[in-house]
Amino acid sequence: MARMRGIADRVEQLLPATVVATTPVAGGDVCTATRVRLSDGGSALVKTRAGAPEGFFEAEARALGWLAEPGAIDVAEVLAVEHDCLVLRWIEPARPSPESAARLGRSLAALHASGADRFGADQDGFIASLPLPNRTAPTWPEFYATRRVLPYLKLAADRGHIDPDDVQAVDALVGRITALAGPEEPPARIHGDLWSGNVVWSAEHGTLIDPAAHGGHRETDLAMLALFGLPHLQRLVDAYREEHPLADGWEERQPLHQLFPLLVHAALFGGHYGARAGQAARRL
Repeated sequence: MARMRGIADRVEQLLPATVVATTPVAGGDVCTATRVRLSDGGSALVKTRAGAPEGFFEAEARALGWLAEPGAIDVAEVLAVEHDCLVLRWIEPARPSPESAARLGRSLAALHASGADRFGADQDGFIASLPLPNRTAPTWPEFYATRRVLPYLKLAADRGHIDPDDVQAVDALVGRITALAGPEEPPARIHGDLWSGNVVWSAEHGTLIDPAAHGGHRETDLAMLALFGLPHLQRLVDAYREEHPLADGWEERQPLHQLFPLLVHAALFGGHYGARAGQAARRL
C-alpha cells in the first residue's frame, strides 16, 4: 500500500490530475508497472525501477519520441519522465486481428522508410537492464558487429553463459559479416528490440513500446518478430513487403539479425540462449 501511495503521489507531482486508483500490472523483468486511473477520466502506465541507472528512463522516453517523430506508426505516448519513473498514456489491450497485424506491417514499413542520419544513435541506451552502446559507424556491418554482437558475446562468455565452441562460431561469423549482410541499404529508423512483448495491441492497431531505437537495418526488426513469434506474423510481413519490398535473401539472413537478441538473452539469463546463438551463427 505504501508503495502504491508513493507512486500515486509521484504521478500527481508530474501530471495535472489526481490519482483515484492504482493497480499493479503483470509482466516485465526489469521494471515495475502500475496502472493509475486519473481524475480526468484517463489512465496512465507508470514504470519504476529500484536503483535505476542514470538516464535509464530518459533514454526510453527519448527513443519513443524519435520513433514517433515521423508520424508513421503508433508509439506509446510519454506523459512525463523523470530519473525515477516514466509515465505513459495507458493503452487498453485487445486481441490482435489479421487486419490490425497488416496495419502494423504497413506502418512499420513507413517507419523504416523514414530513415535515420547514421547507423547508431547520438546517445547510448539500454537493452533490458544492460547498457546499450550506440556510437555511430559508417556501415551497418561494422555497427552491428562492434555495437551489438561482440559486446554481448563477451558479456555472455565472461558470465559463463555460452560455451567456447559457440563463442568460436559467432566470432567466425563476425569475420564474414560484410559478405553475409546482403545488399547495402541506407540507415532505417528501427525499434531495435521488436519482439512480440514490445507490441501492445488495441482494438484497432499495434503500438510500439520499450524500444532500443537507432539507425539500423530494417531486417533486424522483422527478424526479431520472427524469433519470438507474433500473432498473424505472415499478414504483417506480407503487408510490409507490399509497401517496402525486401531484398532477395532476407529470410536466409534472419539468423544474422537474431544473433543480437540471442546473445543479450544469453548474457542475462544463460540457459539455452548461448547454444541458440551458436546454432544461428552456424546456419549462415
